[in-house]
Amino acid sequence: MNLHEYQAKELFARHGLPVLPGQVATTPEEARNIATSLGDTVVLKAQVLVGGRGKAGGVKLARGAEEAYHAARAILGLKIQDLPVRKVLVARAAEIARELYLSIVLDRAAQLPLVMLSAEGGVEIEEVARVSPEKILRRHVSLDGLRPYQARSLFRPLLADGSQVSQAADILLRLWAVFRDGDCTLAEINPLAVTPEGKLVALDAKVTLDDNAEFRHRDWNLWRDPEDETPGARLARERGLSYVKLDGDIGCVVNGAGLAMATMDLVKHYGGEPANFLDIGGSSSPDKVTAALKIITSDSRVRVILFNIFGGITRCDDVARGIVQSLEQSPLAVPLVIRLTGTNEDLARKILAERGLSATTSMDEGVRAAIAKAQEVFA
Repeated sequence: MNLHEYQAKELFARHGLPVLPGQVATTPEEARNIATSLGDTVVLKAQVLVGGRGKAGGVKLARGAEEAYHAARAILGLKIQDLPVRKVLVARAAEIARELYLSIVLDRAAQLPLVMLSAEGGVEIEEVARVSPEKILRRHVSLDGLRPYQARSLFRPLLADGSQVSQAADILLRLWAVFRDGDCTLAEINPLAVTPEGKLVALDAKVTLDDNAEFRHRDWNLWRDPEDETPGARLARERGLSYVKLDGDIGCVVNGAGLAMATMDLVKHYGGEPANFLDIGGSSSPDKVTAALKIITSDSRVRVILFNIFGGITRCDDVARGIVQSLEQSPLAVPLVIRLTGTNEDLARKILAERGLSATTSMDEGVRAAIAKAQEVFA
C-alpha cells in the first residue's frame, strides 16, 4: 500500500524525523486558512498516488494566504494520470541550499534492506540510476540493523560539515526505524534538503507498506484511500486477488505468482504485451474467477483475455464454472483464450463445452493464440 505524502510525513514525525509543519486541505478556503497559520510562504502539493505531480502543475509555491487560495483552486481542478486531485497538502516552505536523495528499499534479490544515497536529490532517482549510476551510493543493511557509525560513514563523502553529518546520520537511523517497525518496502526522502543555516529537513516523503504485514497494523485501514484506487484494484483487494495493472493489451488470469510471471515472460517472448498481473491464487471459487474477469474487462486497453490455469490446489472445474458464470452475467466484448490442465480438467472441459468453449493444455499454444487474437482485434 502506498501512502500519500501527508500520511508518510505523519509517520516520519512519529519517529522524530524533521518535517515542516503542514495540513491537508480539500477546498481552496481551507488552504487559505492553513496558509494563514503557517506564515509567509507555503508550498502546495497535490495528494495523488502517482508520480509526475510537479510536471502536471500539482506543486506550487504561494506567498500569502490569497496566493495559496488560488494555487489550491488550480491544483484541485487537476487530473494527474487520470486521477482527480481531491486533496492538497499545504506546508511551510523552506529555503534550500542543497538537495540530497535518501531511501531505504527492500532488495528482494539480496533479501536485505538497501540504503540508497545520492547527491542528486530533488530529481527522479530512476533517471539518475539510468544515466549516472555511479552517483548513487548503495549499502545493504544486515539483519543486525544499522549502526550509528555506519550511518555517519555513508554521509561523510557528501557532507563536509561535521554537524550536518551528525544530523544526516540521525535522520537515516530514524528512517531505518520507520522502515523496520512499519513493515515498509520503501521509505524515501527526496529531497533531503540542507537549508542555508545548515539544518537538514525532509521536504518530501514516500512510503510503501508491505500488505503482507497488514495483520500487525490495525491503523493501516485508516490510511487506505479507496478514492485513489482504480475500480479494478479495489475489487481485487476486496476479493483477495493479487492484481497489478500494466500497459499492454493481453489480459492475464493465472493461478500462482510464479506461473503468472512465467506467463507474462512468455507473452513478451512472443512479441505481445501483458495488460496486467492477476493471480487468483489456490482454492479459487467461481466467484473469484468472476471477480477476476470484472477486473480485466474494466481495462479498456484489453483486446483479449488469457486464462492460464495449472490445477493443483486450484480445481480446473471451479475455474470453468467461474468463466461460465461470468459470461452468463455479462458477455465478453473481447476474445477469450483458455489453457487448463491439472485437477479435474476433464470435468472442466465438459463444463466449457456445454457453453461452446474449448481449452488447450499447452501454455505455449495458449499464449501464441492470445497474441494472434489481440493482433486480429488491433487490425
